[in-house]
Amino acid sequence: MSDAVVTRFAPSPTGYLHIGGARTALFNWLYARGRGGKFLLRIEDTDRERSTPEATKAILKGLEWLGLDHDGDAVSQFESADRHREVALQLLAEGKAYKCFSTQDEIQAFRDTAKAEGKSTLFKSPWRDSATTDHPNLPFVVRIKAPQEGSTVISDEVQGDVTINNKQLDDMVLLRSGGTPVYMLAVVVDDHDMGVTHVIRGDDHLNNAARQMMIYTAMGWNVPVWAHIPLIHGPDGKKLSKRHGALGVEEYQAMGYPASGMRNYLARLGWSHGDDEFFSDAQAKEWFGFDGIGKSPARFDFKKLENLCGQQIADSENAALLRELEEFFAVTGAPSLSDEKKQLLTDGMYCLKERAKTYPELIDKAEFILVDRPVIPDEKSSKNLDNVSRGILNELTPHLQNASWDRENLEAATNTVAEANEIKFGKLAGPMRAALAGRAATPSVFDMILVLGKEETIARLNDAAEVEEG
Repeated sequence: MSDAVVTRFAPSPTGYLHIGGARTALFNWLYARGRGGKFLLRIEDTDRERSTPEATKAILKGLEWLGLDHDGDAVSQFESADRHREVALQLLAEGKAYKCFSTQDEIQAFRDTAKAEGKSTLFKSPWRDSATTDHPNLPFVVRIKAPQEGSTVISDEVQGDVTINNKQLDDMVLLRSGGTPVYMLAVVVDDHDMGVTHVIRGDDHLNNAARQMMIYTAMGWNVPVWAHIPLIHGPDGKKLSKRHGALGVEEYQAMGYPASGMRNYLARLGWSHGDDEFFSDAQAKEWFGFDGIGKSPARFDFKKLENLCGQQIADSENAALLRELEEFFAVTGAPSLSDEKKQLLTDGMYCLKERAKTYPELIDKAEFILVDRPVIPDEKSSKNLDNVSRGILNELTPHLQNASWDRENLEAATNTVAEANEIKFGKLAGPMRAALAGRAATPSVFDMILVLGKEETIARLNDAAEVEEG
């Protein structure tokens, strides 16, 4: 076996990419990227009735938004059906599997009798050791010969050694009567053929590991390293569901959570590195390992998510933030930004991104940039624009016109006008906010005028000063 780490994410395209799946993908991505390995993507589309191209597209878009890049092309499990069938037939030829002609009615009758007698209802086929000369010309399934004595030990990096009594294992079906391979076979064959060294997935698959190990053993293949991670629960301790809020990754994107914040939070959801809460992708790749994964279910907490998203926004480079804002506008159907607005947003990012936990919060703070003249004050801020305050704004504009456009000189010019009118700056700030942004809650007045520039600032102040009370 190669020393190179190869992990995979293998979602079923039957719906959106949910939070649990996104975290599984993230853990696989972090483990591979932190060790110079490969992270592969396989779409497990063998359920032809429920698998849809739309779901596959949603999964790919979700991974792209989260920034979880995979190596090579995404693989379709369905397209490898011939290879899966080939393995089953090889096991059949080697006597490690057999043809079972039992009908569904016969299987049900066996289980009913066993239940009535208080015995195990695991089906024991009468065809397991039958001679081929006794085989009828009837439909059959192919079953693997499960070990009947001893136990199977799943050496799991998270759960520890898990022992399964082999009497609990049935002769699992490999090929259905129509010749189609089952999911359990396809997973093992694909993981082997793709060179997967580490299988990191939800602990609801733990019992599957023992059954899948039968195939690895029968084929003489190396068993991958198992790491079954606990599921995600809601704040109430119950399995995460729609009643707890958004489930699909695309919903979080549409709500304006930054991808970096989602990665940070999902990494912390069930894994820890000491007391570290906020960290970069580079740190997560370096630190991530199985020893930091807990055995108990993680609890989803929106407040913690928002707190980390706020820290990630504050720590982001301005250009990167602008790109994500543009993506957010596109996802939500908002008009695209002009080049002028993009530049103003970039210039003003220093006063926008602090204390903004989501993109809608950041956009709300950026209203003074996004709004166009004439600025129409909302009901609350318009109360600050009476005739007296308009007169003061008229008085202020020539002082600003003649001031050097830096914070110190702008503050001095504004304070001069306030003192001349025997008011404190706070009384002047309200009318200025109404004129510049049309609202009462904004970034600081001086941040706004520095970002907007002299021409736009004075134009907005003049607009507000010239409007008479109706």
